[in-house]
Amino acid sequence: MKGSNKYIILFALLTSLSHSQSKLDSFLKPSDTLNKSRRNTLIITEVSLATVGLVGLNQLWYSDFERSKFHTVNDNDEWLQMDKVGHAFSAYQTGRFASQALNWSGVSKKDQLIYGATLGFGFLTAVEIMDGYSEEWGFSWGDIIANASGTGLYVGQELLWKEQRIALKFSFHQTQYAKERPDKLGKGFLEQVLKDYNGQTYWLSANLHSFFKESNIPKWLNIAIGYSGEGMLTAVGDVDNQLLTTKERKRQYFLSFDVNLNRIRTNSRFLKSVFDVFNVIKIPFPTLEYRGKSCVFHLFYY
Repeated sequence: MKGSNKYIILFALLTSLSHSQSKLDSFLKPSDTLNKSRRNTLIITEVSLATVGLVGLNQLWYSDFERSKFHTVNDNDEWLQMDKVGHAFSAYQTGRFASQALNWSGVSKKDQLIYGATLGFGFLTAVEIMDGYSEEWGFSWGDIIANASGTGLYVGQELLWKEQRIALKFSFHQTQYAKERPDKLGKGFLEQVLKDYNGQTYWLSANLHSFFKESNIPKWLNIAIGYSGEGMLTAVGDVDNQLLTTKERKRQYFLSFDVNLNRIRTNSRFLKSVFDVFNVIKIPFPTLEYRGKSCVFHLFYY
């Protein structure tokens, strides 16, 4: 192939990629006014996904357990409340994504908060009602309060500051406990991410520049406070659990830095969307852990 032909092909490829990137960025750009086509597509998609999700849960999860009359349970003392923090996280992030999707379609800020930010709370409440008809589980008011807290964190900041200065984030590492109770804590990595509370950490990640706008603090820098638990093979601590683990159940608190990926400057709408999705994850940084009466330093914690 002659050298001139190589440059022609390279130029054509770069032009094509640039055109595709431009079209994608244009598609991802939020509409300045109500775009009914986008809005209707979103509504249909969200309703379909929610329906499929609930039907799937009913067939794949609840079908393995006996049905019962609707009943409530008090599970507020289980798993060192890690499950409750998880509910708040899920409601917060689902509401955030749904609200941003409505913003993309040009829906007013008021309607974003009414119909978008509350989507996580509505879906999780439906799941909770299904729990109420399962003999194994039960409707938990503690879960409902946690769901409302996550939604409230998002809505409250939008009303107060018109931005998310404090985000609920998540990190995970595999632990020894899942190997001891794979039926309860997960058999593989993906199951363990969802089930092993010992490896989960939830973070309140605050953007420093948002609180000190006239400062020279990097706009992407956050400070994060984390919460987790350890030594849990069962929902509630008992003598058997202590004998099996040889460790007592402990609450863990963390102090660390974090990166707000949404504050990284880029002109690419595609990259902004990618950053927004991954911004649910706490970035590993040097971390100070407090447990009981001792402190432990981690060079990187996740």
